[in-house]
Amino acid sequence: MEHPVAVAAAEGDEHLVREAEKIAVALGRMFPGLCEVVLHDLRDPQQAIRVIENNLSGREVGDSATELGLARIADPQYPSVIQNYPNQFPDGRPVKSTSIGIKNAAGQYIAALCLNLDVSVLSPVTLALSNLVATDVEHREHPLENLRDRNVRELRRTVEALAAERGATPRSLSRDDKKALVRQLQGEGYFEGRDAAQTIADLLGVSRATVYNYAK
Repeated sequence: MEHPVAVAAAEGDEHLVREAEKIAVALGRMFPGLCEVVLHDLRDPQQAIRVIENNLSGREVGDSATELGLARIADPQYPSVIQNYPNQFPDGRPVKSTSIGIKNAAGQYIAALCLNLDVSVLSPVTLALSNLVATDVEHREHPLENLRDRNVRELRRTVEALAAERGATPRSLSRDDKKALVRQLQGEGYFEGRDAAQTIADLLGVSRATVYNYAK
């Protein structure tokens, strides 16, 4: 008859593995077709695979433990987490893997949760996105256009902010400061908006003709 303590320990180990099963299934179903998730039961290395979600490697439940699993069985001091290491599926597809060892209360490895990300699926997507967002080098320092919405509210905020930098309100700016502000707004493309010149004139307390004169 088994000792009650040993029975309790075994039941505790089984509970941990069953809880890890839930995590493996949930992770696999979150990344269908992309990330294989495998739970290894290291208490039985000859039939270690307990769960395999999103099967990308062709293995089956009941298959034996990998080299990492055997290393953990042999050495409780083996690293608990080995993250983002290069790997490969049997058919040659590149893989990014992470292996997480699970210990019981006695400090022994009883399971390992492994994630195998199929990098071959992502590489073309990454290349396509890189090409999509790429811009010509010659235009990066000085954009040809500004795509912000030049509405009246934004223009008002900008004029007030520029005036505040000079320690004044738009209307209380000196003639030279108003002239500098108008030229700055012109350089930033604010004159392209409809009625922008009139809006600037109203904010500065000058005529529209004066605004155009400042912009020369």
